[in-house]
Amino acid sequence: MEPILIDLNDYVRTGEGANGASYNHKTDSSIMLKMYFRNFEAAGLELELAKKVYAMGIPTPEPGDLVTDGERIGIRFRRMDGKKSYSRACGDEPERTEEYAREFAQLCKKLHAIHVDTTQFENVKERLYKMLAANPFFTDEQKEKIHAFIAAAPEADTAIHGDLQFSNGIFVEKDGVRTPYFIDLGDFCYGYPMFDVGMVYLCCCLNDESWTMEQYHMSNATAARFWDAFAAEYFGPEADMEEVMKEVKVYAGLKTLIIERDTHCAMPQFRAMLEGVVY
Repeated sequence: MEPILIDLNDYVRTGEGANGASYNHKTDSSIMLKMYFRNFEAAGLELELAKKVYAMGIPTPEPGDLVTDGERIGIRFRRMDGKKSYSRACGDEPERTEEYAREFAQLCKKLHAIHVDTTQFENVKERLYKMLAANPFFTDEQKEKIHAFIAAAPEADTAIHGDLQFSNGIFVEKDGVRTPYFIDLGDFCYGYPMFDVGMVYLCCCLNDESWTMEQYHMSNATAARFWDAFAAEYFGPEADMEEVMKEVKVYAGLKTLIIERDTHCAMPQFRAMLEGVVY
């Protein structure tokens, strides 16, 4: 896909994440823009995946076209007017954290019940193998053990968001009804749902307070409440939560691979979840 040349002066910046910044068009309220800070290839992959996911009927903003301002590359989407992420909602209304967490859990359960055409998407294991091979922070021995754990994980053909943070779930509220969507689908794939759920735990329970406040607009205490309510809703009242947590923490540790890929830094606070189990 050849990107369309745009003038970034036609847009106003509205937010920023680890990989890029978001913008709204100044005069066309139907257009929003995600501009990558780097990695042109990732933008094309995200657009391709977003179009496939949208065509499947999974709730996500309608993707448009690939664009460039001459230096960076980005994707235009149909703008969701009045959207708010689940993390921002909890930051704004911490007293409703459990309500938002349960709603996000229901959205995730629906995603993880969708069986995909495996010829159209990558297996989460294959994606992790690539990240593991490229990771400079684990030793060869550690990589062998992590590879073996990933290989032994259950097989599944169900949808995986790939970067399931509570900031990558949004909703639009109209007349008291909230309609939820997923965003940031550059790591969408298929596989065992715990590869996704581990990321929710990591974001809620393993970050420094300053990072949680900066990225997710809430305290660690509020984020922990989100996880507790999310887990109760996602796994159900019959689940043995002690056993659930043993598994969740290891899959949270595996998400070190995606975070170290994006930050180019070792993340000992996350990889600690792997100690004694994987390495």
